[in-house]
Amino acid sequence: MPSKSRTKPRLREIETPEVGVPVWAEPKPEAKRPALTNDRTADVVIVGAGYTGLWTAYYLLKEDPTLDVVILEREYAGFGASGRNGGWCSAIFPISLGHLAKLHNHQAAMDLQHAMNDTVDEVGRVVAEEAIDCDYSKEGFLSLARSSAQLQRAKTTIAGARDFGLPSQWNLRTQEEARSMIGAEGTLGAAYTPHCALVHPGKLVRGLAETVERMGATIHENTAATHIAPGQVDTERGRVNAKFVVRATEGYTSELPGQERTLVPLYSLVLATEPLPETVRNELQLNHRFGFNDLRNLRIYAQMTKDGRMVFGGRGAPYHFGSAVQAGYDVNNAIHAKIHRTMIDFFPMLKDAAITHRWGGPLGVPRDWHPSVGLESSTGLAWAGPYVGDGVATSNLAARILRNLILGKMDRLNNLPIVDHRSPQWEPEPLRWLLVNMGLVAASAGDLEERITNKPSNISKLLEKITGAH
Repeated sequence: MPSKSRTKPRLREIETPEVGVPVWAEPKPEAKRPALTNDRTADVVIVGAGYTGLWTAYYLLKEDPTLDVVILEREYAGFGASGRNGGWCSAIFPISLGHLAKLHNHQAAMDLQHAMNDTVDEVGRVVAEEAIDCDYSKEGFLSLARSSAQLQRAKTTIAGARDFGLPSQWNLRTQEEARSMIGAEGTLGAAYTPHCALVHPGKLVRGLAETVERMGATIHENTAATHIAPGQVDTERGRVNAKFVVRATEGYTSELPGQERTLVPLYSLVLATEPLPETVRNELQLNHRFGFNDLRNLRIYAQMTKDGRMVFGGRGAPYHFGSAVQAGYDVNNAIHAKIHRTMIDFFPMLKDAAITHRWGGPLGVPRDWHPSVGLESSTGLAWAGPYVGDGVATSNLAARILRNLILGKMDRLNNLPIVDHRSPQWEPEPLRWLLVNMGLVAASAGDLEERITNKPSNISKLLEKITGAH
């Protein structure tokens, strides 16, 4: 395999790169459903036509086809993270099982992990049943160890899951085994879990939208909610009155009145290559549908698409003062270039592969990194999310819980620790800006520390202790 280049790789784009447009969006989506034009009533009104809103409508109508369900979407179905994520439908939860056990109890953490594992299969079951062609492929997720510090972290993760009572959640792969699965440079071993599927996010969200419409839901696009209150949602063009109101706005929640400190919108950026030649995919062991990354502290994520592209993304983009969300933040040349260099560090052979798409967007992060779902029975106000970047599967689980809570259905899922969890508010500015960006710097510093010491970072241990994230 070629040695690593000593020169900094140049991000080579095709002549008309799709900057700001996800590879999943072809053909480029736009609002095609009519906006709300007058006041109306419904049984349930949902704000947000992403995975959370659409899955909630799906399970409600599956349980009771007579329900009148209305979904209000500011842009178009799948505009947010649902249409631009990395395509991992995984059982990963953003905070560790040990931290969950401390917050709740050991059995609650076990139950949540089992429910997350089952959710990966539930998504596969539904897309098969409803004939949603979203390139669903469950081959698992491989987290590579590409340094001695990362290898130690992999072993600690696997031992921790075993000691917690989940011996098959993660499995260690030797250097030879890992390299036979993915031909990334510097691989020393890996942690593998079978509980992950890959999807085409755009096909999934568009397929869900079409499915719930066939089931009787009404989706109004280009319809921004200006005020959410018990029994009603106001928009510029009309009001929807309903017994139950569901907020499913994830990374855009902070833009709603009264929700400015509920979460921070943290940007995650992604790029996609041109379809790679089969010879290259064979040499790099990339003819698979694993989700994969390595065990660095500042998270990255990757997959090979059904048509042979590499999709590679990561964190590291700065938090913007005042929880600002703007289209211009979806592309950051410096961060995209850094993500590209990371991809080439994995696979030097791809240094000349053209980048056809670069995009990004916000994901929602609560103050304690703890996803939640709930219903205030006294007001009929319900919510789900945010998911800290792990929402493809978690949104499905949250939607089934919302179905249960809204319809009064008894179910073991109703006892999971995400139900009615209340995260604390984020600090006011400018302290919020300082804390979030310091956290991003600390994660990068942790990776630097590990490159110098070849030992797991003390900085990252402190960061995990503070946030509970892993």
